[in-house]
Amino acid sequence: MHTSVAGIAWDNGRFFIALRSSGGDMGDRWEFPGGKVEEGESDEMALKREYEEEFGAPVTVGPLLGTASFEHHGITRQVNAYRIYFTDTNFTLTEHTQWRWASIDEIELLPFVDSDLKLVPALKKASFS
Repeated sequence: MHTSVAGIAWDNGRFFIALRSSGGDMGDRWEFPGGKVEEGESDEMALKREYEEEFGAPVTVGPLLGTASFEHHGITRQVNAYRIYFTDTNFTLTEHTQWRWASIDEIELLPFVDSDLKLVPALKKASFS
């Protein structure tokens, strides 16, 4: 199965989300940033690579919070959501036009990437501290 990862940063009741640049299937939509797990990579390695590439930001990867299956171009895929921690939020955006912190209620109202929306039920059940 093709696997992607999503990094879930949480602070004071809000989740870190980013708006994808225009273009492609998911352009101009909000997401929990992350990406495809490349061959030979662990989920943790993929998250660290993606955040470095997309934000110029090192992250620490915590526990798995939930998974969701989705179909993209006729292929069944899985996204694994992990708790992440930032050491710095002085980001350099390369794949996104903006970022913000949003409550789960706000996320459900935004134009959000479909696969990431499937993670919302697991995030509602997860405990953050």
